[in-house]
Amino acid sequence: MLDPARSLALAERVADIARELGFESALIGAGALAVHRYTRGTEDIDLAVVVDPGQQLASLARKLCDSGLHATVRLADDEDPLGGVITIRPSLDEQGGQDDRVEVVNFRNPGNPVRNPGPGALARARPLPESALRCVTVEDLVALKLYAGGLADHADIVELLARNPDIDPAQVRAIASPFDATGILEGLMEQAVQRRATSR
Repeated sequence: MLDPARSLALAERVADIARELGFESALIGAGALAVHRYTRGTEDIDLAVVVDPGQQLASLARKLCDSGLHATVRLADDEDPLGGVITIRPSLDEQGGQDDRVEVVNFRNPGNPVRNPGPGALARARPLPESALRCVTVEDLVALKLYAGGLADHADIVELLARNPDIDPAQVRAIASPFDATGILEGLMEQAVQRRATSR
C-alpha cells in the first residue's frame, strides 16, 4: 500500500539526486493531479525527466542505488516514444511494510524523434512550496494526458479542468492541441464545463 507522504519524500530524494547530476525533474501523473486540486488513488509517484537514456538515465539509476535505494531501469528501443523508465523503492530497512514507489519517466529517446509534450512540460514546471519537487502546469498535464491517450487519462482531463476553472482555455489549447491526435480536446473541455456546473 502506498503512503502518499512517504512516497513524496522518496520523490524528493530522487529529485535531489537528479539535481546533483545536473538535470531537473518534475512531478507528473496522479501526484501532479493532486497538486492541481484533483486527488485520486495511485500506486506510485511519477517524475518526468528529459535526458540521454544511455548516459544520464543510467547515471541516475547508479547514483540512486549508491544512495541505498532500489532502482531498476527499463530501457527503451527505437519504437518506444519514451526514453526509458526507472522504478525506485526504498531499501528493505526503510520500507516499513509500505509499498512506496517512484517512477522516473524519461521523455527523450534519440532513436525516436517524434515530438512529445515532455520537454515543454519540464521547461514550464514550477517549484512546489517548501519542497525539492517541481510540478508541471495544468496545461502541460492536459497535454501529457492527451499524449498518453487512455480512457482514464481522458477522464482525468475532465476532472482536472473542472476543478481548475481559472485556467485559460486558450492557453490549454495552445499547449495541448499539438498532442490531440484524435481531436477530442474540445469535447473534453466541454465536459469539464458541464461537470463544473453540475457540481455547484
